[in-house]
Amino acid sequence: MVSVWFWSLLVGLISFIFIHFLWNVKYRRRNFPPGPTPLPLIGNLLQIKRGQLVHSFMKFSKQYGSVYTLYFGPKPVICLSGYETVKEALVDKAEEFGGRGRLATIEKVVQTYGISLSNGERWRQIRNFTFRNLRQLGFGKKSFEANVQEEAKNVVEELQQLKGKSLDVTRLFMDAFSNIIFSIIFGSRYEYKDEMFVELLGVVEETAHITNSPWGQLHTIFPEIMDYIPGPHQKITSVSEKLMSFIRERVRVSQETLEPASPRHYIDSFLIKMEKEKDNPNSEFNERNLISAIHNLFLAGTDTVSSTIRYSFLVFLCFPDVQEKLQMEIDQIIGRDRIPSINDRVNMPYTDAVLHEIQRFCDLIPFNTPHQVTKDVAFRGYFIPKGTEVYPLLCTVHRDPTQFSTPYKFNPNHFLDENGKFQKNDAFMPFSAGKRICPGESLARMELFLFVTTILQNFKLTSQTRFTEADIAPKMAGFMNTPIHYELSFIPR
Repeated sequence: MVSVWFWSLLVGLISFIFIHFLWNVKYRRRNFPPGPTPLPLIGNLLQIKRGQLVHSFMKFSKQYGSVYTLYFGPKPVICLSGYETVKEALVDKAEEFGGRGRLATIEKVVQTYGISLSNGERWRQIRNFTFRNLRQLGFGKKSFEANVQEEAKNVVEELQQLKGKSLDVTRLFMDAFSNIIFSIIFGSRYEYKDEMFVELLGVVEETAHITNSPWGQLHTIFPEIMDYIPGPHQKITSVSEKLMSFIRERVRVSQETLEPASPRHYIDSFLIKMEKEKDNPNSEFNERNLISAIHNLFLAGTDTVSSTIRYSFLVFLCFPDVQEKLQMEIDQIIGRDRIPSINDRVNMPYTDAVLHEIQRFCDLIPFNTPHQVTKDVAFRGYFIPKGTEVYPLLCTVHRDPTQFSTPYKFNPNHFLDENGKFQKNDAFMPFSAGKRICPGESLARMELFLFVTTILQNFKLTSQTRFTEADIAPKMAGFMNTPIHYELSFIPR
C-alpha cells in the first residue's frame, strides 16, 4: 500500500511540475521574442549542437530574427543579433541591460564577488574604484608605456636567442602579458622560467580550456544540474585554488608592508580604501572582493591579449603581403633604431586598420559575457522581465553585412577610407560596449600595438606550414575563439 501511495505521489508531483512548466512557458512567451520551441525541463538543449554553441546561436538568429528567445532548461535567455540591435541594448539602453548574467564555471571560484560577475551596488563600488585606480597607476596611458615597451623588449631578446628556430609562441606571450598585469596589481614582475609563475599561467590556461570546452558550455547552460554531475568542469575549483592561494598570500604580504601614504600598486590602494570604509556598513571594500577582483583582472588580462597576438601572427603568415606592408610602414614612421611608441599609432593608419581588423575578424569573445536586465524593459516590441539573462552576440555585430563589406573575410579596408586614412567603425566591439565595457581596453590596445610593431620591426615571420583562409577563420565553437595550434620562426631582419 505504501509503495502504491509513493508511486502515485511521485507521478502526481512529476505531472504537476510538467503542467506548471508548460503553463509558465506559455505565459512568459506571450510577450517574449520568438524562438525554437523548448522541451520541458531541458529547454532547447537538443537544438544546440554539442561543441557548436556559436554556430547554433547564429543559425537561430537567421531563422528567428535579431531578437529571439532560447531556454536554458526552464530559464529563458534573450539573444541579440546584429549591430543596430546590440547597440540599442548595450549603448542606448545601457542602464537596463547593464546587469551581469551567470558564468557558472567561473562563478564556482569567485561567486558573485569582484568585478566580472557582480551586480548592483557591489559592482558599482568595485568597478568605479578599479577604473579610477588603474588610471592613476597609468593603466593604458603614456606613463605606463615604458612597462609595456620593456616587456616587448624582453620578448624580442627571447626570440633572438632562438636564432630562427620554429616554436609555438603561446607560453612566451602569456608570460609577457601576465607580467604587465602583475606589475599593476602586485608592483613586480617574474622571470619567465620562475617555477611559481609557470604554475600560475598553467592555471590560466586550464581555466580557459575548461570554460570553453563542451563540458564548460553545458555547465553554463544548466548550472543547477551540472553542479552535481561529474566531469572536467568540476576541476575548476581545485585548479583555481593555486591562483587564489597565491593572491591571498600577496594580499597578506601587502598588508604587512603597507605604507598608507605611499601606495605601490592596486592591492595597496584597495587596502587603504578598506581601512577608510571599515565603519561603513554598506561598503563593499573587503578582502573577499579584493581577491576576486584580482582574479578577474589576471584572467582577463592574460589569455585574451595572448590569443589576439597569436591570431595576428597567423594572419601575417597567411597573408605575407599584409606583413610586408606593415613592415614598410614601421620602417617609414619608426625606423629600426628606436623602440615603437604609442604616439606612432596616429601616423600609421595601415597598422591601426590591420590591428582593428584582426580583432574584428578573430572575434575573440563571440558571445560577450552574459548580461542581465536590471529592470522590466520593453525592447523592440517585446517584454523582458527584470533578471532575465541576455546574450549580446558580438559575433553577429562583427559580421553584420550592413557595417562591413566583406564580413567573413579578413579585410583591413574595413577600417580605411578612400584616401587610405584610418576610419573608426562603431560596430567594432571586441571589448563590448556600454556599462560593462572591458576596463582593460586601453591597455590591451597599447599592448597589441607595441608588441606587434616591435616584433615586426625586428623579425620576419615565416612558417614551414602554408596556411589558408580556412585555417585563420575563427572556429566559433565556444565562449572564446582561439587560433589553431601552429609554429613559426622569427628571422632577424
